[in-house]
Amino acid sequence: MPLAVTVRAFGPPDDFALEQFDPGPPGPGEVRVAIKVAGVSFVDVLATTGKYQHVPALPYIPGSEAAGIVEVLGEGVSGLAPGDRVLFSSSGGGLFATANNFPAARFSRVPKGVSLETAAVIIANYNTALYALIDRARAKPGEAMLVLGAAGGTGIAAIQVGKHLGLRVIASASSGEKRQAALAAGADVAVETGAAAWRDQVRAANGGRPVDIVFDPVGGSLSELALRTLDYDGRHLVIGFTAGIPAIPTNLALLKSASVVGVHLGDTMKRWPEKADGLRAKVLELAAQGAIAPAIAERYPLHEFVAAMKSAQAGKAAGRIVIVMD
Repeated sequence: MPLAVTVRAFGPPDDFALEQFDPGPPGPGEVRVAIKVAGVSFVDVLATTGKYQHVPALPYIPGSEAAGIVEVLGEGVSGLAPGDRVLFSSSGGGLFATANNFPAARFSRVPKGVSLETAAVIIANYNTALYALIDRARAKPGEAMLVLGAAGGTGIAAIQVGKHLGLRVIASASSGEKRQAALAAGADVAVETGAAAWRDQVRAANGGRPVDIVFDPVGGSLSELALRTLDYDGRHLVIGFTAGIPAIPTNLALLKSASVVGVHLGDTMKRWPEKADGLRAKVLELAAQGAIAPAIAERYPLHEFVAAMKSAQAGKAAGRIVIVMD
């Protein structure tokens, strides 16, 4: 029988159990898939605490992105066949499991030459980066972008998408290992987050000039410092708040005629599903071309899900964390 990580009460990962789980046959419009690899993110862990903006109903199986093999098609499903390699996401969880049923509309075939491991963690991060830089920042070739949290999954995606769009990319990360990961992903230069002369480092990395775009999935006290690095008419992209929700002085935006721009991909995908389809198609196209590829930092078997979730929560890995089911 399939296994699944089961959350029966909100709390830390140590409180969850790996239990037998029978998803049953897929219903109309659904597909049963054998999950092979699942991504583990900070948001996945936050959802299990009951403190995320969308509180799941209990019992709950965590996970928001994965890749696997189609097993059974439900009534009315076309365009897929048993044995197909697919990637998929789920805002309702259900992915830290060896098998489960999902609506067929969430599936995309994994392009040839792209591994299931890569496919499992490519959509959310790279959709976010594409949407942020193209739609929200209206990035132009030759502009300079500062990426905070540059060795995280979204940070690596921003680096690679930024280079694809012709930007000069300055990566900021806290450790030497993370800075090396950012450079390996394609950043032009890396600076040390937390350094006393951090703003001077950023300006020097851009030839003595302020930057045009800040890509900020970090928040906290770093957001204000980053906003101060922006040039006139710069754009500060608010991606997330892993270090806490910042209090940004709005006079900084006024003095620079700068924009503080929210990037809420989940809501955008619900409001404009055609835009979501376009983003996904573009990500898969770039992946098939080899233009983008997530960095995998840590791999855990399913029975070590606690360690995987704790690592994602700590945020110290230089790249993505995955759970490998087999």
